[in-house]
Amino acid sequence: MKYKRILLKLSGESLMGDKQYGIDNERVRQYAQEIKAVHEKGIEIAIVIGGGNIFRGLSAEKSGMDRAQADYMGMLATVINSMALQDALEKESIKTRLLSAIKMEQICEPFVRRRAVRHLEKGRVVIFGAGTGNPYFTTDSAAALRAIEINADAVLKGTRVDGIYTADPEKDATATKYDEISFKEVIAKNLNVMDMTAFTLCEENQVPIIVFDMNKPGNLMKIADGEKLGTLVK
Repeated sequence: MKYKRILLKLSGESLMGDKQYGIDNERVRQYAQEIKAVHEKGIEIAIVIGGGNIFRGLSAEKSGMDRAQADYMGMLATVINSMALQDALEKESIKTRLLSAIKMEQICEPFVRRRAVRHLEKGRVVIFGAGTGNPYFTTDSAAALRAIEINADAVLKGTRVDGIYTADPEKDATATKYDEISFKEVIAKNLNVMDMTAFTLCEENQVPIIVFDMNKPGNLMKIADGEKLGTLVK
């Protein structure tokens, strides 16, 4: 396999499936099976999930809520999603550990970098919850930060589209896809795939990002095996 250790970033919205809100158990089960297949090839997997299917801090701020308060609520939403994925993975007989940037010992371990790395080395799938533990940082930034901390070979961002386009392909039929693009081009063209903090962290620490369609069965395995899918940012 091409990678020894990866960080998979999933959006909270991806867990909704065809629903308008919340968690689609069938979609979560599908993701768990995809992750299991890659895990069984000996790849160490860490995961960061957003919380937008339950609560979005930015949206709450626009309606008048304090931004820091709203962001903390969003962090709790990511823990709910992380617990759902943990349950689905364990039903597939995959040992997991959920590590949270905010202490809540009854349901998950506090994030400690060395402990996270040790779990990965022991063959456990590690899920990072509660973002960075700080307001004003997105889960994209959390994914980039955790990838650097655990020395991941790449960040794999699973989305509903099959890569980065010149415009939103769901809104613009003329949008064209990039097979490969540099960090500088992404920033210069203001391509809205991950936030600029996440891109900058990955650029400075030479961690490539692959944006791909997570909903197509087998895609995660193909990327882990080195097949060129989606868009590579490096």
